Amino acid sequence: MSQQPASAAHHDDHGSTPAAWTAVAIISLAFVLGTLAIIMGNWPLFWVSVGVLVLGAVAGKVLAMMGLGKARA
Repeated sequence: MSQQPASAAHHDDHGSTPAAWTAVAIISLAFVLGTLAIIMGNWPLFWVSVGVLVLGAVAGKVLAMMGLGKARA
């Protein structure tokens, strides 16, 4: 008998891939920028941060399509 609980037996990973980390880093930067823009009342910077957010999502998807994401089962 195994000493591991049944839930831990099928644990592969948490999806930690270059595509996921890149997307998370860019999107986190966008949220920090957007937050600062709202605090400062700088609306052009806010809209730039929205663009950076979209860029992060696109970058993550493109990297995943290039094979740097989690393999689909």
